[in-house]
Amino acid sequence: MRIALTGSIATDHLMTYKGRFADSLVVDQLDKIALSFLVEDLEIHRGGVAANIAFGMANLGQQPILVGAAGEDFAEYRSWLERHGVDCESVHISETRHTARFVCTTDEHMAQIATFYAGAMSEAREIELGPVATRVGGLDLAVISSNDPEAMLRHTEECRTRKIPFAADPSQQLAFMDGESIRELVDGATFLFTNEYEAALTEQKTGWSSEDIAKRVQTRVITKGKNGVLIATLGESPIEVTIANEVRKADPTGVGDAFRAGFLTGLSWGLSQERSAQVGSMLATYVVETVGTQEYELGRGRFLERFAQAYGADGSSEVEPHLTCPRP
Repeated sequence: MRIALTGSIATDHLMTYKGRFADSLVVDQLDKIALSFLVEDLEIHRGGVAANIAFGMANLGQQPILVGAAGEDFAEYRSWLERHGVDCESVHISETRHTARFVCTTDEHMAQIATFYAGAMSEAREIELGPVATRVGGLDLAVISSNDPEAMLRHTEECRTRKIPFAADPSQQLAFMDGESIRELVDGATFLFTNEYEAALTEQKTGWSSEDIAKRVQTRVITKGKNGVLIATLGESPIEVTIANEVRKADPTGVGDAFRAGFLTGLSWGLSQERSAQVGSMLATYVVETVGTQEYELGRGRFLERFAQAYGADGSSEVEPHLTCPRP
């Protein structure tokens, strides 16, 4: 499958607070909130939703097409992605803005407070998918993930016009977009990716019930943290997939992106939605075990061993012929 991943390309500035945010919140004073949390470490990593998904897919042997906007400071990051197998030819480079930055602090209970500087991402609205499709010989799927809102709407409308199947993955932008815009992003999607909170927010803002949304998208994929994943397709029995056990919990940033990477890769391999979700859940576990969204390393033998432990020997045998990451 030729999959174009549209969305943010960013650097992540990650900090850890050794305490609980909740202990410093006064519920009836939230409209006057003014807090500062002292942290002892700062790690800077490559990130951005589309780039994270692309990196994950490439590590599983795919050749994803990254579509987004970055600044002239993207050169080193680009080299990293291309070295791992990501097609970056369709990344727009701004002449005036820096690559977007995600600044996030995580407490000891994995709660997060974050801010996002859009920077060059605001120029993603200038990108057209038609030339991308022509360059690679057509697109089987375009993923519309968190990005400049105007870019997300433009890419979605272009997919409809050009009859390119698309996956709606609005994630963080749901908080900023109005109901009409969200309806435009969702309607007609082959897949709609959200977590549980985002699923509820989508229904609240659009005014659509879960049944209404089910009639407008082919498949709804809802990640539920430690409770796994729910996959719902109209007219079919829901599929629930459990998470794979992690060795340790380091940082949850990028876990959802890794799940999408594994899920889309599984579909590209021709696996069922259930098996694809298991691949996504396994890859997501690697991310939660590391600080940084692209710092994990996959070993083919270890991945298959862990997959068998989580989902059985039959599942591992089904994945094995397709997995092309390094052998250790």
